[in-house]
Amino acid sequence: MKKIYLLLFASILIVGCQFNNKKSEDATDMEMTEDSITTEAPSVIEDKEAADESYAISYDTDDVKITPISHATFVLETDNTVIYVDPVGGAEAFENSPKPQIILVTDIHGDHLNAETLEGLYKPNVQLVVPKEVKKQLPESIKEKTDVLSNGQSISLKTSKMNVDIEAIPMYNIRPEALQYHEPGRGNGYILTVGGKRIYISGDTEDIPEMRNLKNIDLALVCMNLPYTMTVESAADAVLEFKPKKVFPYHYRGTDGLSDVKMFKKLVSAGNKDIQVVQLEWYPSY
Repeated sequence: MKKIYLLLFASILIVGCQFNNKKSEDATDMEMTEDSITTEAPSVIEDKEAADESYAISYDTDDVKITPISHATFVLETDNTVIYVDPVGGAEAFENSPKPQIILVTDIHGDHLNAETLEGLYKPNVQLVVPKEVKKQLPESIKEKTDVLSNGQSISLKTSKMNVDIEAIPMYNIRPEALQYHEPGRGNGYILTVGGKRIYISGDTEDIPEMRNLKNIDLALVCMNLPYTMTVESAADAVLEFKPKKVFPYHYRGTDGLSDVKMFKKLVSAGNKDIQVVQLEWYPSY
């Protein structure tokens, strides 16, 4: 009888140990699963990295190079002519860029106009082109050396290598709830004719008739951010109407983050497969 009790007790101990070992293994499995969830959280980052594979840090072909600095700010190079558009962020933001011969400013808002940056970049051989309202806000040191263009006016600037024709075109809001941001006549979009190319820079605008009626545009940089400019759908619809050969979505950060430029590309490509959508990295911190 004593032996039977000992056998029963030993069996209970063995089962108990096996149960504890199983429980311990399960706990380890659970910890590994939680760890894997934690370490796999960057799958969002992986997705973003995959999505960004088509986002280049610059566009360099067709004898034109476009290098984003941030948001509305970029460097345009063609035939040894260097143009800065809406330079902000301090002169240090351009320390890796070639020196400009021409600087364009589209509007008075801080993401387009920064007087300190302009002062830091200005040299006697640099030609500034701005709207009238922008000139009023420039420091005296460069104000008198600035060319003013109003909507519909043009200027031809000679650089060391070539002439650059610049036409100021309207940029403004048309939605009633957005009229407070950009009224007609204050800012400029620009069409540049340089190196045999016609390049459209939208500035801050909605899909206005003046944009829709553009002709023979080789490269277009088109904004899309709410509430300040227009929706992705409006931008795509306008692009499909004026048919540039290539379009670059830019200036697409709004109050709710970044606009869906992938959707913009889908809409344009579905509407006209001959229009090439070029996606550049305007917001590396995102």
